[in-house]
Amino acid sequence: DPRPASEVRAFRLTPSSRRSDTLLDVSETSSLPSFVEWSSFPFEGVLRVKKPDEPVAVEPPRIGEDAADCPKCHTPDDAYIWVNEHWRVRSMDRPSGLPMVLILESRSHLDLGDLPNMLAAELGVMIVRLERAIRSIDGVARVHVNRWGDGAAHLHLWFMARPYGRLQLRGTFLSLWDEILPPVPEHQWQENLALVAAWLAEFGGEPLAKPPRFDWKTPVSFSQTVDLPETNLADATDSPAGGPPADSPPAGSAATGNPATGSPTAGGPHVGSAPVASPPADSPGGESPPVTGLGASGGGPRFTGGAPDTPAGGAPAAGSRFRRPAAADKA
Repeated sequence: DPRPASEVRAFRLTPSSRRSDTLLDVSETSSLPSFVEWSSFPFEGVLRVKKPDEPVAVEPPRIGEDAADCPKCHTPDDAYIWVNEHWRVRSMDRPSGLPMVLILESRSHLDLGDLPNMLAAELGVMIVRLERAIRSIDGVARVHVNRWGDGAAHLHLWFMARPYGRLQLRGTFLSLWDEILPPVPEHQWQENLALVAAWLAEFGGEPLAKPPRFDWKTPVSFSQTVDLPETNLADATDSPAGGPPADSPPAGSAATGNPATGSPTAGGPHVGSAPVASPPADSPGGESPPVTGLGASGGGPRFTGGAPDTPAGGAPAAGSRFRRPAAADKA
């Protein structure tokens, strides 16, 4: 056909002139829109172009035009992963093909053009903040932000994460690939939801998504102790037969142990037992106070409180996948 491809496409898509009952092959580039040749187009083979419907005189109402009938207004907060006074973030009810798909909604029953200036300014901050939170997930290259608004009247914006390295998913058809690709593992999806909720909570609001519970088992619990064999220090040292150890203190001197290494005193307690503290002067009956802490039971260490992998101040442990927002993220 000598006409430009754009004119051919316009002619083919005109209802009065296009043959809607004819199968069009992808190889016929003059008969189909140019995007069928894009690598991101998720279909191939023989395609049929649908005939456009006739326009209607009056469009039907969208879902939830009236606040009294709006499903989003009547959805409780526990159906969301994060909420605050003005905004809520929810996910799909199950994992899909993309690492993360989230929806940002206004708490008030408003559409985009109805937002007052203060909420409009907050919306810009929330879009940037949620995009950063999703992009912090491992394996996410870009976050697509979309707003259609043809189905539901209540303001909602879609956030879709494109996996890193999947160049075929770039661009217009990412939402289609989300339903084509196999879903991500359930536990990974739940962990990603918890990470996004925790990120948003750094700026306020309430995180409602919790990390998944791992079913792990260990042969030894923290409450168990191991009794070490009692061995006299004198038996374990190399000393002349019948005589004191070569490095033993002279007779009559006060031999003290090394507090740094926990070495017992000469003639003192055996290895594996707890150090003996001298009773205070006002102790009734001369009884020694109970010994607590490391090795108090004669065995290994006990955890007496606090998570062992939690640094002081409650900061996440080193190596954690959650990265706290930098100063630039809080701008």
